[in-house]
Amino acid sequence: MKNAPPSSRWDSEVRLLAWLATCVSVFSFLFYFQRGDVLLYGDAVAHLNIARRVFDSKTPGLLQLGTVWLPLPHVLMIPFLISDEMWRRGVGGSIPSMVAYVFGVIGMFRLVRGALSRDVEPDGAVRVAAWTAALVYAANPNLIYMQATAMGEALYLALFLWAVVYFSEFVRGDAKALTKCGWCLAAACLTRYDGWFLAAAIAASAVLLTLFSSNVIAQRVPPFRVSRAAVVKFVLITAAAPSLWLAYNGIVYRNPLEFANGPYSAKAIERRTQGASNPGHPGSGDPLLAGMYFLKSAEANLAENEWLQRAWVLLAVVGMAVAALNYRRKSSVAGSSPPGAWVPLFVLLVPVPFYTLSVAYGGVPVFIPAWWPFTHYNVRYGLQLLPAFAAALAILVHLALRSERLLPRLRTVCVVGILAFVTASYASIWRTAPVSLKEAQVNMGTRNQLETQLAIWLQKLPPDSTLLMYVGDHVGALQQAGIPLKRVINEGNHRTWRQPADPEGLWEHALADPAHYADYVIAFEGDSVWQAVRDRHLSELVEIHVTGQARAILYRAR
Repeated sequence: MKNAPPSSRWDSEVRLLAWLATCVSVFSFLFYFQRGDVLLYGDAVAHLNIARRVFDSKTPGLLQLGTVWLPLPHVLMIPFLISDEMWRRGVGGSIPSMVAYVFGVIGMFRLVRGALSRDVEPDGAVRVAAWTAALVYAANPNLIYMQATAMGEALYLALFLWAVVYFSEFVRGDAKALTKCGWCLAAACLTRYDGWFLAAAIAASAVLLTLFSSNVIAQRVPPFRVSRAAVVKFVLITAAAPSLWLAYNGIVYRNPLEFANGPYSAKAIERRTQGASNPGHPGSGDPLLAGMYFLKSAEANLAENEWLQRAWVLLAVVGMAVAALNYRRKSSVAGSSPPGAWVPLFVLLVPVPFYTLSVAYGGVPVFIPAWWPFTHYNVRYGLQLLPAFAAALAILVHLALRSERLLPRLRTVCVVGILAFVTASYASIWRTAPVSLKEAQVNMGTRNQLETQLAIWLQKLPPDSTLLMYVGDHVGALQQAGIPLKRVINEGNHRTWRQPADPEGLWEHALADPAHYADYVIAFEGDSVWQAVRDRHLSELVEIHVTGQARAILYRAR
């Protein structure tokens, strides 16, 4: 009698892995929290405050979720941000990322273990390969840092992995797993736009595998079958999330593609920054170069040494080639996975075309320190390929342990060599600092200095005073000062569906007559508040200058 599929049980291996991942997550968070690195990213601060203003605002509600950034990460943070202390310190935004990290590690383990074994108890070679994949994923220094912050990388990667886990189980004959895959894809689509591309790729694969299952899926008794109704249900669940976001943008902003071509979109930001001295980012309009920059960013997240980076790519290519050859085999040898079972592992490569197109045509720049312009920007995007690299190394470990041509000692040497290579790569990162941490330090250093100085002055204001401020750029100053957002009139306090401005909006009224609506005004040179108050002769209390940042002025309005 066939045993139950190992991937369907919360067994002792998974419990041990979950415990280890939890320890790594908690201790790394405490380490970065103590160093003050949790709130380095401006985007992390923005995520926290988008979630906070849903209930802490002069005009609270779900419309405060805004556009461009997808809503699920913010919704998950809300319960943890009710506490003022967890909001100020950023802990409330880190908790969802930390939980997602643990589930991502488990998903990596379960994916590889299921793909390399039949629906029976996995043998020693499969277990070692699965643990290798989980450890390569869990021990990555850049992921360890990102999961300690309010950034969305850990959450998306967890949803990405679990979508592929359930898709893999569907391919191996579990029709019910397709619905679970759909729910994971829907959540991924509400987390990052990567999920939209992923959903399209998996949906197309599921439909094709269903239509041609007799040729693609391993021979089974009874044959692999899935009803059309199940496939339709899966497609509807998957498509619901993007449709919801398009409808939200269409209703609230009068433009279903507001997130893609609106004033705060990546394309619009790039257009505003382009000029004679800034013709555009590397790879713009050039898919080949764009793909090279993305792959280089992935290498930078895996090792500091250039030769180690190249070795990662070489090993990944070999590992995926092994998976491709296994897929082409018409029958399986004892103990190996059936043809078609490894197909979902190739879905882990979906980030390559997505980011290639995004960099080339979507206005999304990726700057890496090794190539021009020799700086850090969106280098963290390379983490999206971490599951693919982890799976590729796991395949090589499995191949070494399965090889009948190698003596037992040589098999052990191959496995130990791969693990030593990973250890050396990650040690090279720890010797300096994770590139994702460097990215935040390089890009946000002066911004954080300005917000810290401004927060010192804001803390001196009367606790019941009302402020007027454009919060899109420096909301971190309010967070550090512990000033509730409901005391601040900002650009979110108006009816967004009234375009280009709301004549009855609180924000517009306050700009027209600051002294009537606010006790104090915070203006940053060039922003809308600056434009509104510069000729009103308000009483200037303090002016803050930080190199590389627009000067900030605190006024008394009345």
